[in-house]
Amino acid sequence: MKTLILPFLCLAALFHATAAGRPNIIFVMADDMGWGQTGYRGHPLLKTPNLDAMAANGLRFERFYAGNPVCSPTRASVLTGRSNDRAGVLSHGYALRLQEKTIAQALKSAGYATAHFGKWHLNGYKGPGAPVLKDDPRSPGAFGFDEWVSATNFIDMDPWLGRMGAPEQITGDSSEVIVAEASKFIERKKDGPFFAIIWYGTPHSPFRALEADKAPFAHLDEASANHHGELVAMDRSIGALRKKLRDLGIADNTLLVFNSDNGGLAGIQPGTTGDLRGNKGTVYEGGLRVPGIMEWPAVIKPGRVTSFPASTMDLFPTVADIAGLPETCFIQPVDGASLKPLLAGTESGPRVKPIPFRYGRKAALVDNMHKILTDNLDGGAFSLYDLESDPHETRDLGADMPELFEKMKRDLLAWSAGVDASFAGKDYPEGAVTPADPVPQNWHEAEPYLKLAGLWKGYWAYDSHINRQAKGATKPGAKKKKQP
Repeated sequence: MKTLILPFLCLAALFHATAAGRPNIIFVMADDMGWGQTGYRGHPLLKTPNLDAMAANGLRFERFYAGNPVCSPTRASVLTGRSNDRAGVLSHGYALRLQEKTIAQALKSAGYATAHFGKWHLNGYKGPGAPVLKDDPRSPGAFGFDEWVSATNFIDMDPWLGRMGAPEQITGDSSEVIVAEASKFIERKKDGPFFAIIWYGTPHSPFRALEADKAPFAHLDEASANHHGELVAMDRSIGALRKKLRDLGIADNTLLVFNSDNGGLAGIQPGTTGDLRGNKGTVYEGGLRVPGIMEWPAVIKPGRVTSFPASTMDLFPTVADIAGLPETCFIQPVDGASLKPLLAGTESGPRVKPIPFRYGRKAALVDNMHKILTDNLDGGAFSLYDLESDPHETRDLGADMPELFEKMKRDLLAWSAGVDASFAGKDYPEGAVTPADPVPQNWHEAEPYLKLAGLWKGYWAYDSHINRQAKGATKPGAKKKKQP
């Protein structure tokens, strides 16, 4: 009997190891959610029971960084493992280059079913989220996603989405809408492996929450009440997603990642960043540090909290390490690093590769406890902070630690020069950018959308934006703009 039990146990262990090496993978990302906007961080009003439960059952990051302080660039960093400027995504509304290699393409080649749901914002369009159309040369399908129900940008109540390019309006809170769509995909692909991206439009403006969701915040101003109400619905959708995984019996071997795309917004009450300095659009902690949680019951022990610095640039390298993907799945250089040892609880020592950021001429470099930053790479002042003793970045240590200051400044400037070379196309086999980067444009002024304008005429989330654009065009000296 013993001779039968031992091989059986070995086989079971081997099966578990093999399964854990090819987990289902789901990336979930909020839009403009600040580091302080969770229950587990002690928010004074907002309750996030489902995110709290996810954190309690997984690994909670105290220092998780968005790849950039605005949205499209961070999305590029998730897909490529590289700094956004290398991939041509300089700011919101810039398109991801077709020469880049993405995590979806790599996992698809490895046998994963792939899908994208919600905000895309990597196809060169500005303005509120419109349906991504079938003939869009930079749709999710162009970057490795088998299926997609996606919008060009942020989505709101009763969103318009492109279902594999076919425009469709779906009634309900946008967070719950896209999780319901993702759940259908997950149910069909439950035998795995699958890779799904769920990118919310919450809590990006314009804010509109369900009445019941904003009721607890009625004492706040209208924008703040709706903002927090949207987060209530988003948290509820996280609960629905986690329940779906448990009901299908696949939660244990699913790596579920949650984070935000940039720091919190100014002007929302209570504050969004947990008292960190700065907000969205800055390279201070309030603009870059965001909620971050990873849950994978087969590997990650529950209840872990780490101060190890990590970023969205690490997600692709981590998945590649877990799934055994080849180095050829990346365009080099890669700015992120694998977090696989951290997930298993076997990491030792400090982070080896610093985390770099560049947004316009603003730049920063995080090297474990220290951070150097500038608001102007072209001759502006640099500041050095110790984030362990001074997380609010109140005391510049440049004069106190001149050697470290000069080293980190040199490192940041050298990295930035390398990014300039990447931006020029040096990293691609062609040695140049081809096709040329499109100029970002408002989707409602683009020919493919002008033909469809009658579909969504009167939709509240579009009208406010389009009307604002039209008013701007009538100002003295403004160029006249076409309107649908």
